[in-house]
Amino acid sequence: MARNLLNAGHSLVVFDILPDQVSELVAAGASRGNDCADAAARSEIIILMLPDGPDVEQAVMGPGGVIEGARKGAVVVDMSSINPVVSQRVGAACAAAGIDFLDAPVSGGEPKAIDGTLAIMAGAEPRVFERVLPILEKMGSSVKLTGPVGAGNVTKLANQIMVACNIVAMGEALVLASRAGLDPAVVFDAVKGGLAGSTVLNAKAPMVIARNFQPGFRIKLHEKDLRNALLAAESMKVPLPLTGLAHQMLMALMNDGKGNLDHSALVTFIERMAGAEIGKAVAN
Repeated sequence: MARNLLNAGHSLVVFDILPDQVSELVAAGASRGNDCADAAARSEIIILMLPDGPDVEQAVMGPGGVIEGARKGAVVVDMSSINPVVSQRVGAACAAAGIDFLDAPVSGGEPKAIDGTLAIMAGAEPRVFERVLPILEKMGSSVKLTGPVGAGNVTKLANQIMVACNIVAMGEALVLASRAGLDPAVVFDAVKGGLAGSTVLNAKAPMVIARNFQPGFRIKLHEKDLRNALLAAESMKVPLPLTGLAHQMLMALMNDGKGNLDHSALVTFIERMAGAEIGKAVAN
């Protein structure tokens, strides 16, 4: 994402707790920041991409954080996927310091981050969204304002629920087909043009059939997203039974040492229960 901004001609000051990643971007033309406060002090628009809510709060509100360095009138764009309640809390802290805030999580994984075609879901005041829209459009092919601060992450959680449940359903369907002696590639080709077809199916079925679980989006990150969805749902008294089941599967896979595999490896949970691997014939 940072490289796409550099390639578009923007000047970047970059900071990360992992120095090697900073060095790669400095070699590509970015300037090195000493910490979050220093990077913020030297920037008009501050973009964050971090694993979870506590990381965002530390980077923005903690010692040496963004608020400590950012000048009034700057904009913080948090592209992390976190609990919307945390987004609202960080947004309020920024507002108190005279800093605009926008939560803008993304979907598409590493491949779409690289080619600049992410789906970006934003939560902000319209004037703040319009200010940063040209920047976001350098990283995503779909950029939508979904509501006020926090709405971006509610939308992202909804996205993650649908993706996880799609992968689980795909796993059940292809395990059934394999157990029946069918070629899962043929089954996939037969259904992808019908009502069951989806972007998730088109992206993940070929990976599963090829037994390619190299991460585009890791199981441990999807577990975090569903955990945040369940926490948000609990606060609003919304039951999410299918999300809860998918979350349990993801946690079980993490406990089995599969947390760094692509989330398409959710199908291996179904395979283990069925005693059948997608693509391999199993005697009844």
